Amino acid sequence: MLLAKLMLDSKHTVILTGAGMSTESGLPDFRSVQTGLWQQEDPQRLASTHALQYHREDFISFYQYRIRTLRQCQPHAGHRILADWEARGLIQTVITQNVDGFHQQAGSRKVIELHGSLRTVRCARCNQSDESEAYLDDTFSCTCGGFLRPSVVLFGEALPAEAVEQAWRAAEQAKLFIVLGSSLQVSPANQLPLIAKRNGAQLVIVNLEPTELDEWADLVIQNRKIGDVLAETDRELEQRI
Repeated sequence: MLLAKLMLDSKHTVILTGAGMSTESGLPDFRSVQTGLWQQEDPQRLASTHALQYHREDFISFYQYRIRTLRQCQPHAGHRILADWEARGLIQTVITQNVDGFHQQAGSRKVIELHGSLRTVRCARCNQSDESEAYLDDTFSCTCGGFLRPSVVLFGEALPAEAVEQAWRAAEQAKLFIVLGSSLQVSPANQLPLIAKRNGAQLVIVNLEPTELDEWADLVIQNRKIGDVLAETDRELEQRI
């Protein structure tokens, strides 16, 4: 398999994961919530600074739903393979657009979260953090009296500058940049493969459907589950090493 050869030849491999990485764990795609309470609602509207300010009950209900759904899911084999590859020095960094914390739960340590994490909540006033289970216990107030909100980037907010800077630096250093399960439609994450490519990296895109950056890629893998691709690559790496 070409992916295994590219990994063995690379001195510095960086991974970018998107929603497709999480849906294989059974976690619904954020943009495809169509049932129950959200059938008549737009999740993007509920996950916004406007909802936080003016529709707080809906905001709370939405994130209680998301946290509850997250607790019902676990990292899949692909997450564990990436963590093992990191431990073996085969990959150097995972950049993720996901907020589920599955990479860390699976054992990855060098993870850059572009959109924050749903695993914690933080006070909008003093910035003190707590476990997100507080929302399931109907705890929404900090000891200082401020409102506890999920530690994710809401629509209307900028991405954390430190995470973006780290991701940019990782993309510039990459000799091999692998995209797993991202449609590459959301900025600035969709610029990272181009930054890597322009700095001499080889680019691999693994996604069920085509992306706008496929023409830039050295290898495109479509219509396959990410976990299956990673498992097959891992078996070949075991044979070659």
